[in-house]
Amino acid sequence: MRRLSLLLIPCLLLPRPDSAQAFCGFYVAKADTKLFNKASQVVLVRDGDRTVMTMANDFRGELKEFAIVIPVPVVLKREQIAVTEKAVLDHLDAYSAPRLVEYFDEDPCAPRRELMMMRAPAAAGAAQAVDATRAKALGVTIEAQYTVGEYDILILSAQESGGLETWLRQNGYRIPQGASSVLGSYIRQNMKFFVARVNLKEQAKTGFTYLRPLRVSYESPKFMLPIRLGTVNADGPQDLVILALTRKGRVETTNYMTVKLPTGQEIPPYVKGAFGDFYKAMFAAQVKKEDMRAVFLEYAWDMAWCDPCAADPLSSDELQKLGVFWLEGDPQQPGQPAVSPGRPRPPIGITPGGGANVYVTRLHVRYDAAHFPEDLVFQETANRENFQGRYVLRHPWKGGSSCAAVDEYRRQLGQRQEKEAQTLAWLTGWDINDVRRKAGLGAQKISEAQGRFLAWLWR
Repeated sequence: MRRLSLLLIPCLLLPRPDSAQAFCGFYVAKADTKLFNKASQVVLVRDGDRTVMTMANDFRGELKEFAIVIPVPVVLKREQIAVTEKAVLDHLDAYSAPRLVEYFDEDPCAPRRELMMMRAPAAAGAAQAVDATRAKALGVTIEAQYTVGEYDILILSAQESGGLETWLRQNGYRIPQGASSVLGSYIRQNMKFFVARVNLKEQAKTGFTYLRPLRVSYESPKFMLPIRLGTVNADGPQDLVILALTRKGRVETTNYMTVKLPTGQEIPPYVKGAFGDFYKAMFAAQVKKEDMRAVFLEYAWDMAWCDPCAADPLSSDELQKLGVFWLEGDPQQPGQPAVSPGRPRPPIGITPGGGANVYVTRLHVRYDAAHFPEDLVFQETANRENFQGRYVLRHPWKGGSSCAAVDEYRRQLGQRQEKEAQTLAWLTGWDINDVRRKAGLGAQKISEAQGRFLAWLWR
């Protein structure tokens, strides 16, 4: 895991109770999209019937081999297609990623004191000529074609899947076996097809060594994300992170369960050096628990602030690059107020951001064709309850003070550490005795009833 800087988070203005929240803590690691193999990332900006979708391309290989086919509900005009900066998506990913925080126990003999609030840091035509006559004979219509940045874009409609599949193959697109039935289902819904290939000449002009994300915007009552085409030739389950930006509140799926990930659990401090392994194992265990039939909520928060901050909130400029069209200064939304009347302000001492009435939802799904036979369908809700995947390390006090409170602290510490070990084993499915060994705890015998209970939790 690459080295991460520490970020001081606020302390609560409270007397010291027996709680992890009672101590000043540090954000120490995050679980971003790069943690997962075969993971893709999509940003959906949604308000009313208008959607702006940004697709991150993690294509590895020769650029001339890159091509994507994406069903879209309408024929897109040139001004509805753009490229944007990869750094903005990376920032949003880091801001919303599940995070690890650590706290340090105080000297149990020290006098109690109030912890003061501390402010967190602010943190032309296609390159290859297209034979429209041949396309028409196959029942394929080229509705539009553009060059946008380093991409050659075609917008296609089709009468039947066989003709579309034949046309794509004849024009050099590698369509996997079995795609015809999936293409046919989109044709029956009267959807169009957004087709993009790299224009090598335009790519050379950009100076970039990677493909920039593509952004499309359209008006449609359908709030959905097509995922089935990507499952046709997949060699196993895939991970998808959806980052939704809305005005009102949290985004949820309507045709699959939306499940909150476990959060707030205290786990042994040794996990600090293996947070990536922990999070992957924990996520896999939750996917198994739901039989890979759920979409998991990793983060939901008002973009105006964060606590603790895995990264600073995005600026208004960055949000506009992602297509947040209701921000002040957007030429398509003149006179739109930056903050809605009555909108709550972030608490004092919490990092403010540039989000003007923007709510971010981070959803994570692991899917394949067998468990996700339908595309993802979403709805925006009015739920603005904050949620984050957050996991807590509490380092024990190791000082040499002597007072009556020390014995009680050490007794409670042993119980707490055993609970942390069992929590980690429950979350991940890791062997409890291996966890105890790595946590520096002695092996303990458990009763038959406890064993059955733990087995039930971990199944």
